[in-house]
Amino acid sequence: MVTMSPANRTYASVLQDLYSLQKYGIKFGLSQTANLLSGLGDPHLGRSFIHVGGSNGKGSVACLLESALRSCGYRTGLFTSPHLVHFNERFRISGQPIPPGETVRLYEELREAMDEREPPTFFEAVTAMALACFQKQDTDIDIIEVGMGGRLDATNLITPLVSIITNISLEHREFLGDTLLEVAGEKAGIIKEQVPLLTAVTDPDVLDLLLRTCRRGNAPIYRLDRDFHHRDQGRGLSFRGRHLALENVRVGLRGRHQRHNAALALAALDILQGQGWSLSGEGMSQGFARASWPGRLHQVCDSPRVVVDGAHNPAAMEELARSIPEEFDYSRLIVVTGIMEDKDAPAMLGAILPLADHLLFTRPEYPRAMEPSTLCLRSPAPLPQHEIVPSLPRALERAKAVAGTEDLVLVCGSLFTVGEALSHLDPEAYPPES
Repeated sequence: MVTMSPANRTYASVLQDLYSLQKYGIKFGLSQTANLLSGLGDPHLGRSFIHVGGSNGKGSVACLLESALRSCGYRTGLFTSPHLVHFNERFRISGQPIPPGETVRLYEELREAMDEREPPTFFEAVTAMALACFQKQDTDIDIIEVGMGGRLDATNLITPLVSIITNISLEHREFLGDTLLEVAGEKAGIIKEQVPLLTAVTDPDVLDLLLRTCRRGNAPIYRLDRDFHHRDQGRGLSFRGRHLALENVRVGLRGRHQRHNAALALAALDILQGQGWSLSGEGMSQGFARASWPGRLHQVCDSPRVVVDGAHNPAAMEELARSIPEEFDYSRLIVVTGIMEDKDAPAMLGAILPLADHLLFTRPEYPRAMEPSTLCLRSPAPLPQHEIVPSLPRALERAKAVAGTEDLVLVCGSLFTVGEALSHLDPEAYPPES
């Protein structure tokens, strides 16, 4: 049972209460979130949403959409997970995290809707807080990132203007299934009756599943590279849709994969324009150029250069391995990695090991983090020169000591690893959450 603190609580005590809900783990189902939202007055009804699911890139697509819509003059809400450093990064109003005082007020209201005999999970509580927050802030449109899967994810009580499935790969097998089609079936659960689906999925069997699901729900389906076309232009892209035609759209996020994510975001905006939303080409272009999504191919410091990236599954790590030599010039690559216990560590490491000249196994201070010695044992052979450094701050300092002036340090494996690394490497910009 949740221990409730006295009234007039502090932000720190609210976070303590919320994090205590993590002991209830991950529970798939919508009834608990529905009960919470009912107690809050159903703040999600009658609102404008974009729902973003998929295996990789959904956070980046959500970020790009929010930045473009805000630059077009709309008041936006953005809900993403997990956070990197500060809890209130999860809720953004017009690009800014909500202040601690607002977090406290939202939680106090949530407590009134909670049944202490059947406490919600952490994600159920946070999702309800986000939807209540956006209603209170009177946003014009809210971009909601799926937490895990889709069908039984707490976010799946919204009815969006458009649903997006970025891509689908094997992940979270203990929750979503052991085959690609089982995972796809869970992610396809965000498809709503008569709500357009936009996807960049290319696997024929997965596409067939999505098509059948849309057909049952009379939901139009739109595909990138069939209904919308784009061309890479270095740091930007050109785009042709049904309503939009844009040239040389600069993308503020690094990496070829981010230009692909930008094309998917533009396709969603094209669909919105077809629904009557007023979107200027200049506004969208400015939004894409200004988009910032920390922790993704993010250079934190120089001398030596340190780049952090939250790649947390095999597909994301493969994309990271392609992007590093394309985006950075370096002599040697020193990799610092910490991975969660529930991830496919051998496949993840197999993607990045061919680039690594020196490897440091470590772990962030997070309960689900794999022990560095275990991570080392699970690594595919042959290993480059490597070390086991249990403390992430010590591993970072060791990597910086090993790196020469022409070398690059890469921190990867989990957003939890990246968040802790940012606080250590740049405490002024990312002070640890007290």
